[in-house]
Amino acid sequence: MTSVRYPAVAGLFYPDDPVELSEVVRRFVSAETPRGPIPKAIVAPHAGYVYSGPVAASAYRLLTPAKNTISRVILTGPAHHVPFRGLAIPGVDAFLSPLGRVPVDRPGVAKVSELPFVKRHDGPHEPEHSLEVHLPFLQKVLGDFTVIPILVGDATGEEVATVLEQLWEKDTLIVISSDLSHYHDYPTAKHLDAATSKAIEHLDPSRITFESACGRIPLNGMLLTARKHGLKAETLDLRNSGDTAGPRDRVVGYGAYAFF
Repeated sequence: MTSVRYPAVAGLFYPDDPVELSEVVRRFVSAETPRGPIPKAIVAPHAGYVYSGPVAASAYRLLTPAKNTISRVILTGPAHHVPFRGLAIPGVDAFLSPLGRVPVDRPGVAKVSELPFVKRHDGPHEPEHSLEVHLPFLQKVLGDFTVIPILVGDATGEEVATVLEQLWEKDTLIVISSDLSHYHDYPTAKHLDAATSKAIEHLDPSRITFESACGRIPLNGMLLTARKHGLKAETLDLRNSGDTAGPRDRVVGYGAYAFF
């Protein structure tokens, strides 16, 4: 019998009705078909869609020409609820969203599970939103694909980079899930997030700290990998909750980035 990971934040972070959700994501990503290369990796935020959806869409929009050509997605982000050491991969066969099932790439999961800092651990995945909120975007823009969901706990950027290197293949997309600064006033957040964007563009993990991004560890792993493979990073969008749907006294920063 197939085992699945059920949505934890459907109806909270995004609509749980499949028709409504499909239309919401369609509106987010609808625009003139982008020209140019398909990114090898993207960074996108993971808040409720009313807050971060427009920013995430600026990255996912670039993937629309790749529908049914990208067969596998490495989806990695921070664990917010369950503390653990290393990286956690799930034991389930699929992740479920209101738009349907996304099969887990079992060969890829098995390959990285041989690394000493990678553990099969469903507990952190069950309540976690940082990966889940990306699935409807991916389903809408890519069609059919498999996913390797990786939550990052107490780990290093080098460990994340090792996993990305193990799974590096031509038809594989990397998605890094991260918000930026948290709960500063609007001017402070703008300053901090602009500095973080410059660090990402310069592929400089030494400048991505706890203050910079909740997903700093997977993000730093991506920057190390990008340097190794000669990728270039581009800032696509940079806003915060004060720009989208919230007050400006305590904001959360959101950035979208593409690696070519």
